[in-house]
Amino acid sequence: MSTTAPHIAVRRRQAAERAAALRRHPTAGAPKEIGPPPTTFYVIALIVTVFTMLGLVMVLSASSIRLFHQGESPWRTFNRQVVWAILGAVALWICARIPYQSWRRFVVPGLAISTGLMLLPFVPGVGMQVNDASAWVSLGSLSLQPSEFLKLAVLLYCADLLTKRESEMHELSRTLKPTLMVAALAAGLCLLQGDLGSAIVLAGIVFAVAFVGGTPLVPMALAGAAGLGAAGLFVMSSQRRINRFTAFLDVAGNRDHLSYQTYQAMIAIAQGGTTGAGPGRGLNKLGDFLPLAHSDFIFAVVAEELGLIGVVAVVGGFLVLTYCGIQVALAASDRFGSLLAGGIIGWLVVQTVINIGGVTGLMPVTGLTLPFFSAGGSSLFVCMAAAGLLLNVARHAK
Repeated sequence: MSTTAPHIAVRRRQAAERAAALRRHPTAGAPKEIGPPPTTFYVIALIVTVFTMLGLVMVLSASSIRLFHQGESPWRTFNRQVVWAILGAVALWICARIPYQSWRRFVVPGLAISTGLMLLPFVPGVGMQVNDASAWVSLGSLSLQPSEFLKLAVLLYCADLLTKRESEMHELSRTLKPTLMVAALAAGLCLLQGDLGSAIVLAGIVFAVAFVGGTPLVPMALAGAAGLGAAGLFVMSSQRRINRFTAFLDVAGNRDHLSYQTYQAMIAIAQGGTTGAGPGRGLNKLGDFLPLAHSDFIFAVVAEELGLIGVVAVVGGFLVLTYCGIQVALAASDRFGSLLAGGIIGWLVVQTVINIGGVTGLMPVTGLTLPFFSAGGSSLFVCMAAAGLLLNVARHAK
C-alpha cells in the first residue's frame, strides 16, 4: 500500500491539473479546426479537372475516326477512358479526404505489391508487348501498365523513409543509399521490360524526394551521373535502341522510318496555326499519319486542333500546376507532406517534359504518356490519385 499510494496521488494531481487547464481554456483538448483551403488548393483542383475533361475530348477526337474506318465502334477508346476517369475521380476523392499521414502504414506492402505486379508482364498469356516493350498486363478487356502504380508506391515509400530519418540526412548510408536502392530496383524492372521512359520518371521521383528532403547535393549529383551512365549502357546494348534514341537528332532524315511519328507530329503542330482547325477537325490523326495520336502523341492533336492558344493553355496550365505544387511543398504542415508534394510535382514535370519534348522533336521518344491527357487508363488513374494526395497536402498546409 505504501508503494501504490504515491502513484495514485500523482495521477489524481495530474487529472486535477488537466481539469483546471480545460476550465481555463475550454477548447484546449478539442481537435484543431482546419481553416478554409488556400488558393493553391482550388487552383490545383481546377487545373486537374480541366485537364482531365479536355483530355477526354482530345482522346475522342484522336481515336474515333480511326476506329470507325477499322470497322469498330468510334466510342471504344473514349468509353474506356471515361471509365478510368470516373475511377480516377473516386481515387482522387479518397486520397484527398483521408489524411495523407494514414497512407504511411501501407508503404511497405504497397511497394511489395507493386513490385510483384512488375513481374506479371513476363507471365505467358498475361503479359502484352507494345512497341518492343513488355510493360503491359492484359486481363480480358482490361489492360494495365504496372509501372504506373510503382511510381506512386516508390514515392510514398521514399517520402516515409526520409521523414523517419530527418535527423540522419547527413548519414548517406541511412538516407541516400536506401532510396537509391529502391530507385535502382524500380528502374531496373522497367529496363527489364524495355521501358526506358518509366525508368527515367521513377528515378526523377526519387531524386525529387531526396532533394526536397535535404540530401547533400554532391552525392546526389554523383548518383545522378551513375544513373545516366546506366541508361546510356541500356541504350547502347542494342543497335536498334541506339538508332531510335538518336533519331531525333535528324528528324527529317529519318522521317520515313525511325522519326516518322515525330515528323508527322511536327507537321500537325505547324498546321495548327494560332487558333487551330477546331476540335475534331484535325487531319493528321486520320489513317496512319499519326498512329499513336490518342496516346503518346496527343499533344500534336491538341496543337493542330486548338492551335497556339491551346498549346499555351496546356503548357501554361502545367507551369501553374508546378508553381502551386512547389508552394504546397513549402507550406506543408509536416515533413512527410512536403516530401510527398515535392515528389508528385517532380513526377509530373519530368513526365510532361519528356512527352512534349519527344512530340516536338527536341528529345528522344520514350513512349511516355502526357499526364491527364493521353489515352491510358492506369496512367490517368494514378495521376488523379497523386493529384488527390497533392490536394490533401494543400488542404492541411500552414
